[in-house]
Amino acid sequence: MNKIEVNGSSVDFFEYIENGIKYYYFDSSMTPPPEPMVNAMAGLQLLKNGEKLVMINHKSPAGLFPKIADNFDFVEEDFEDGKVKVTFTKK
Repeated sequence: MNKIEVNGSSVDFFEYIENGIKYYYFDSSMTPPPEPMVNAMAGLQLLKNGEKLVMINHKSPAGLFPKIADNFDFVEEDFEDGKVKVTFTKK
């Protein structure tokens, strides 16, 4: 993973390629509101067609989904420790 600079973010962002797909990754699980949403919105600006954004958070960012649903798809995966992984793709 390579660390990258993302304007407006309050956490570290990384990029990597897996199976020929470019991924951006950040972990906002230790940040208080509204930082997870702010970081997600900053990360979503990076996405081009075919790329993915992976967010690790302390809970489902349910307030974010209606705001982005017209332009992005997302899949949630729950972890045993209670954290959530959300993978976003551009529509």
